[in-house]
Formats: sequence, C-alpha cells, structure tokens
Amino acid sequence: MARTETDRCPGVLAVHQAADGGLARVRLPGGVVSAEQLEVLRVAAAELGDGRLELTSRANVQIRGLDARGPRELSDRLFGVGLLPSMAHERVRNILASPLSGLDRESRYDVLPVAAALDRGLCARPGLAELPGRFLFALDDGRGDLADVRADVAVRAVDERSAVLSLGGLGVRVSWGEVAELMLGAAEAFLAVRDQEWRIAEVPGGEERILERLGLQADEPLDTSTTRVTAGVHGEALVVTVPLGSLTQDQAAVLAGAVGGMRVTPWRSVVVGVGVAGLEGVGLVSAPGSVWEGVTACAGRPGCSKALGDVRADAARLMPAFERDGRRVHWAGCERRCGKPAGEFVDVVAVGDGYLVDGERL
Repeated sequence: MARTETDRCPGVLAVHQAADGGLARVRLPGGVVSAEQLEVLRVAAAELGDGRLELTSRANVQIRGLDARGPRELSDRLFGVGLLPSMAHERVRNILASPLSGLDRESRYDVLPVAAALDRGLCARPGLAELPGRFLFALDDGRGDLADVRADVAVRAVDERSAVLSLGGLGVRVSWGEVAELMLGAAEAFLAVRDQEWRIAEVPGGEERILERLGLQADEPLDTSTTRVTAGVHGEALVVTVPLGSLTQDQAAVLAGAVGGMRVTPWRSVVVGVGVAGLEGVGLVSAPGSVWEGVTACAGRPGCSKALGDVRADAARLMPAFERDGRRVHWAGCERRCGKPAGEFVDVVAVGDGYLVDGERL
C-alpha cells in the first residue's frame, strides 16, 4: 500500500501544532531516561509547555502546549543532556525494549545493551534518517511482554546465546552478537524495497524481500505467547502506574530523585528501583490492582480539535465504576483512537453525545 500523505509523526524538531499549542515527542530508546534527563524534561515542561509529561504507547515522552519559542529552546536543552544525539535521526529512534529486562528472573537476556547499540548504529548511518517516523524496532527479553506491539523488526530472546529475529510471520534464529547489525540491515533493506510505505507490513512481499536481501530464510516458528507487566515489585525493580499516563510536576520531581533514573514502559507506567519514597503521596500507584492500571487516554478536549469529548476528565470520573474484565481500557476522543494500546482492550470512543464502549452506548 503506497502512501500519498506526508508522514506527520511528531518529534522535537518537527513539532505538531495541536489545539493547545505545539506538541513535541521525545524519543527514549529502550524507554531509558536518567535522573538528570528527567529533571531537564520536567523543567522544560514547566517553563515551555503545559507542565505535564505525557507517556506514550512507544515508551516515549511528550510535552504539550509549546509556544513559538518552545521547539528551539527545548531542542537545545535536550541536546545538552544527550537526548538528541543526532538531529537528523530524532524521529526514527523508535526502539522498544522489555522494561524489566535484566532486573528480574523472567528475563532470559538483558536486551538494554543491545537497544543502546542499535540506537548508536542507527544514528551513525545517515541513510536511516529517511525511515518513516512510525517504523518500529522491538527487543523482547523472552518474557513476551512485547509480543503484540506489531514492530517492523522484532527480536525475542531464546536464551543467553540466541534470539529469534522476525519481520512479521516466521522468524530466523540468530546469535546476540549479530542482532543489532541485522536489525539495522533490515531497516536499510526496507528503504530499498519500499515505495512510499511507512511499515514493512504495507510493502507487498516485504518480509520475504527484506530477508532475501539479508541472506536469511525464515524457518523458525514464532513464540506468540504474551505476558503482562503489572504494577508492583519485580525482582530489583518497582513498576509504578501513572494514572492516564500523564506525569504532573510533583510526580516527575519524585521520579527524578530516583537513583539510577527510570524506564518508561509502553503501558504508560514507569520502572524504578525498589525503595523510592513519596510515590503514593503524589498520586502515583506502586501496588497491583489499581483502577488506573492499564487505563490510557488520548489528549481529548481541549488539547485536540478533533476530539468530541474531554476524555481524561470523563475517564477520571467514570473509571472507578467501570467494568473491563481484566482488559486494558483506552479512552479515545474520536474514531482515530490515537494512542491505543497493542493487543486486546476495552474500546471507549467519544461520539459527541456520550461514549460507545466496544460499540455499545455507555
């Protein structure tokens, strides 16, 4: 499927103009952000935006409400703390990694060093700056938490020696020493075979054509089992739920004080070390079973001109009595469903005079 419209995926330099001002998306490969970097992001949100840090479904951070001077000043601040290692590649550093990797017993292999190597290699290749902003890499440490994120190039750990590389259907068994190079090679091959497509799945015969260019043949059945990362203690780590994925100034300040920084998850939660104090006092949730666990929402009104409802306020009002059967819940201001999670979820969509829940009126 050839695309005819422009790729408008936002970044720091390519700011999206929303109803409430500029929206900048800061890529965090592997979801990793140091305490210093988080403090810079927090202050930037306070001084240049609306004060909040939004967590995204790709484990990135967004700042909303930027005025005309915001993008330039923000880029200068982020460059100073290493969050913009390559201006040319800032929108294409879309790298997910299992957020608990290396921190608990479920991790078959610590994929964070591989994610860092992949990011360095990506930024070192000028041609890869041409990747669409929606192109996605994923590194699953074997637990299956990223099995349903629909990445373009994915790797899932088998053990400490090998992993399965996949571009969609079947996979190829590879060694960890060649993973980063193969993932980069797959991205280069995608650029060579695509027309105007944004994702490998949109390219006719894309998976086979790319594997052929890499000299590989898919012959490994994919492990499609999934697992869900919940709030609470996991080995050396604490998963913290951020209600509606929106960090206030007080919440960001508490997290910025965490030794070793934090990791952002694709489920609008964060991972910090066990023992971080003050979380509950600022409205963060460190125990499993919260009504806010697995609940996400788009910007809604007044931030988005296309939204038909103030979904965040309505979610805050209605979620305590909401029935969801253990599924994630996503509140969307319109049928575009921006920010929806991967996999199964309760679909709550504003329709102007109320909401539809999985197609039925609320």
